[in-house]
Amino acid sequence: MNLDTVHVARADKVIYRDGDTVIKVFNDTFSKEGILREAMNNAIMETTGLPVPQIIEVCKANEKWAIVQQYVEGKTLEQLMAENPEKEDEYLNLFVDLQMQVHATKAPSMLIRLRDKMRGKISQADLDATTRYDLHTRLEGMKRHTKICHGDFNPSNIIITPEGKPYIIDWAHVTQGNASADVARTYLLFCLEGKEALANKYLHLFCKKSDTAQQYVQKWLPIVAASQSVKEKPNEKEFLLKWVDVVEYE
Repeated sequence: MNLDTVHVARADKVIYRDGDTVIKVFNDTFSKEGILREAMNNAIMETTGLPVPQIIEVCKANEKWAIVQQYVEGKTLEQLMAENPEKEDEYLNLFVDLQMQVHATKAPSMLIRLRDKMRGKISQADLDATTRYDLHTRLEGMKRHTKICHGDFNPSNIIITPEGKPYIIDWAHVTQGNASADVARTYLLFCLEGKEALANKYLHLFCKKSDTAQQYVQKWLPIVAASQSVKEKPNEKEFLLKWVDVVEYE
């Protein structure tokens, strides 16, 4: 295992390139359970037929947990959109089509249920009891589906090979549930990056292509924002909690 070439460096992990593999080395903020779950989620998704890089092994590297995975040559959709702004609409169409492909794929029964995960997250959120009760009530009132929900579907998690083949990466947060919750999450991810115009364009395009009422996705926004606010990211938490409002989103 060669850790000489840094492929991507992030605050909580470093990804190294070693020939035809990448080695994701986690820091101590990640639990053993969380790392093994991420590897398991990816392995489960490999069985669906979706374009997912293969897990090779889970091991220790420099006394830290690591996941070794197939290397996919190419650029992320985020990079391509930044390099070719005139192609934004083309890339956004591809992005939406890929997300719809994920949602249309039969969900493996082993996946965690999104509703259960959200219920627990809302209970942990830094909100008063009345607001938490309202959010739990809203969540229980939403339709129960078993669609594959990526949980972090954004252009940085799509790699396009030189031949034009897309791969979807980072399945750490995948669940089965209502696809509109997954769309709401993607919308909020764009907003977190200060890309409100792109967020609105994305939401309009997804709803048009999938024949989903935009108002229905918007009903998920406070629920999804509350469930995501428990992450240890102060700036994100402050932003997300602004979306948590007992008044209907307009």
